[in-house]
Amino acid sequence: MIDWMTSHLLIVVPTLNSYALLPQLLDSLQQQSWPHWRVLFVDGASGPKHRQWLEQCCAVEARCQWVEQDPEESGIFGAMNQGFVAAGTADWLLFWGSDDWTASPAVFADLIAALVETASQGVLPDLMVCGGRYADAASGALARATVFHPPGLLNTASYRRALLLGSTPPHQATLFGPGARQHLARYAPGFRLTADLDYFLQLSRCAGLRVQCLDLELVHMANSGVSGQQTQRRLQEVQRSYRRAFGWRWWFPFLARYVRRLASLLPWSR
Repeated sequence: MIDWMTSHLLIVVPTLNSYALLPQLLDSLQQQSWPHWRVLFVDGASGPKHRQWLEQCCAVEARCQWVEQDPEESGIFGAMNQGFVAAGTADWLLFWGSDDWTASPAVFADLIAALVETASQGVLPDLMVCGGRYADAASGALARATVFHPPGLLNTASYRRALLLGSTPPHQATLFGPGARQHLARYAPGFRLTADLDYFLQLSRCAGLRVQCLDLELVHMANSGVSGQQTQRRLQEVQRSYRRAFGWRWWFPFLARYVRRLASLLPWSR
């Protein structure tokens, strides 16, 4: 049986002069009814005001810690790779941006209850995939939701099939368990924008994979940031990711991915 008094949820947050956004993230965590979370801020070359906020935050909230980003690990995914290294053997790992926050005060308790129930049946998932919802950066109104797969437990074949059909786990709503990290312990170099997609695709090559999908809205995310920028490079990296995973069949999940994206913008999908 898993001891949730000694296991933790480690939330890794890459930062760069984003201190104005972080209070919302921190407040949402401090309101959680399940208290066994920790935050690791991995900070790039931020200015004095941001570093001062981090120092004050970690002095007041013992569950928070910050480290400087390793120059050898560049970009957002480099910072996330430091999170892979920092995670304990029993930790569940969650990657958030500075502009993400929990969907409700009870969401971690609901998540852990679902995980304990699954574990009681003799299954410890490698990934726990929840849902999220984007919020308009200006108004804060909630917009389109992220959905990977209907609730249930997927094996390697069914997980890979979902990826082939263009679905992708949202990394902000996906918990990386000890099993996933044993299979694949870091994001691959060379991807500035889609290392998360490449990780999930490469993970689908691993035999014996177990992916638990939950009907649980875990996170709210500001509809802004790097994911909406550098469109040409992003498309090139998405194509490269699918080629690495599916070879000549790359075009099928590539097209399916963007059909899904367009469909998610329709009014009845909200």
